[in-house]
Amino acid sequence: MQNIRAILFDKDGTLFDFQATWGAWAQALLTDLAEGNRALVQELAAAIDFDLSSARFRPSSPVIGGTGREVVNLLAPFVPALDPAALERRIAAEALAAPLVEAVPLRPLLERLRAQGCKLGIATNDYEAVGRDHVSEVIDLFDFIAGFDSGHGAKPEPGMLLAFARVCDVAPRDVLMVGDSRHDLLAGRAAGMATMGVLTGVASAADLAPLADVVHHDIGHLPRVLGFA
Repeated sequence: MQNIRAILFDKDGTLFDFQATWGAWAQALLTDLAEGNRALVQELAAAIDFDLSSARFRPSSPVIGGTGREVVNLLAPFVPALDPAALERRIAAEALAAPLVEAVPLRPLLERLRAQGCKLGIATNDYEAVGRDHVSEVIDLFDFIAGFDSGHGAKPEPGMLLAFARVCDVAPRDVLMVGDSRHDLLAGRAAGMATMGVLTGVASAADLAPLADVVHHDIGHLPRVLGFA
């Protein structure tokens, strides 16, 4: 970790607490799509493995590591009145209004990392436009932001990660990929990067440890991991 020159973050579950942010969003979205049909709400929740009673995603939910388009494909069969393109626009619009909960105060941490000379980026399986909106208050601190629709592919493929390394002119071995899901860490391994797992998503330490060089509760541990503390 002492040679790390750039850090690439996943967004949901890494920069932002996954359940606190997306649990409320999912409950509102499913209720809205069902238009008062309680049975349909249950069917929609089952399709994305979401527990309505606790407003939390189950660890097996495909939403955790999936792309925005994959979420559309899971829900579309249950709302045939909406064509997939219209459903995708609706989901993306509601995602923009998600109640974001930072995993740790972002600006102080990111400024500290930049002060140490680190390039910073985001690789999310969300839409790029949504990702940019979600980090709008700290977007000035990032050198690179990509989503599944940015032309580099989606995680667990390494395309976004390798694009970040190229943009920052850094060798992949000198990049740290930080994420809360196996998709993030598999992408990091495939790209030849160091990996750090965090527990502000849904996966447990046992889930992440086989693919991570280190696992910590949240990204606030980065300065110590990198030897800055």
